[in-house]
Amino acid sequence: MGQAGMAAAAVRYLQARPVEALPRPELRCVREDERAPVNQDDFRRVLGNFATGVTVVTAPPAEGETSPAGFACQSFASLSLDPPLVAFMVGRTSATWPRIARAGVFCVNVLSASQGALCRAFAVSGADKFAGVHYDPAPASGAPRLTGTLAWIDCTIHAVHTGGDHLIVVGRVNALGAPDTDEPPLLFHKGRFL
Repeated sequence: MGQAGMAAAAVRYLQARPVEALPRPELRCVREDERAPVNQDDFRRVLGNFATGVTVVTAPPAEGETSPAGFACQSFASLSLDPPLVAFMVGRTSATWPRIARAGVFCVNVLSASQGALCRAFAVSGADKFAGVHYDPAPASGAPRLTGTLAWIDCTIHAVHTGGDHLIVVGRVNALGAPDTDEPPLLFHKGRFL
């Protein structure tokens, strides 16, 4: 049985049996007079050993805005096959996130190994991130679909959850595509591109 067959069998299995929700864990912030359970520098150093793909999340201009929004994001994952959902994580202090939230839609652009400069351009704050960047509108949302990427996923915001100092944004996939190419993906590992 191929990968698609196994995924379909798993979906059928889960649909045939009700899934009971687990109790929500009790979460709280570390108080100022408490020591954090893990040192932030150690956390960053250890988790930096996990190589991630790199994306740029874009959104069309929301009502009253004149330019699209976008930011570099390495915290992206597929989430669900049925319904088709993806997720990305964004810092609560992000200046770009409120613009994406107002648009209500976004496009995830999966970067190729040759697009490190493009990633760096979308990782800065306050600049015109789209200056000189070629793109066309994604078919469902109209969000910028960047030229030369390995894949694009066009979404509507489905849910937003809190996750410490980040937000977990779940998107419902409306359209997607990937050109036929052998170019490798842009990877981020130990603070640098691979």
